[in-house]
Amino acid sequence: MQVPAELFYTKTHEWARREAREVVVGITAHAQQELRDVVFLELPKVGRAVKQGEPVAVIESVKAAFDIYAPVSGTIMRVNDAAVKAPQLVNQDCYGAGWLFAIAPDTSDDFANLLPADAYAKQIQAA
Repeated sequence: MQVPAELFYTKTHEWARREAREVVVGITAHAQQELRDVVFLELPKVGRAVKQGEPVAVIESVKAAFDIYAPVSGTIMRVNDAAVKAPQLVNQDCYGAGWLFAIAPDTSDDFANLLPADAYAKQIQAA
């Protein structure tokens, strides 16, 4: 299972990637395999202030709907409209074209609460 080393992870299976002044967010390969066929995404509004750990989006599969949580506090800067129009992108490329939204973080301190790749890999192996 893919667990890219350059990303940070949440216990609820979101990934976070620092890019310049933003943090790009998506769901992990483990999460998308559990969901199977993603059929709908409800992403947050651009400009919305979010707090770390707050539910900010919804992802639906043929099996169920799940909340997506903000890995860091900040402001939503952009969302992946392509994934909203074609939710299967999440299943096809969860770490690339299937990203969900980007946050301008309030502080870099929130990263201390996220898991590095090795710790996340251990978490999903233990599950």
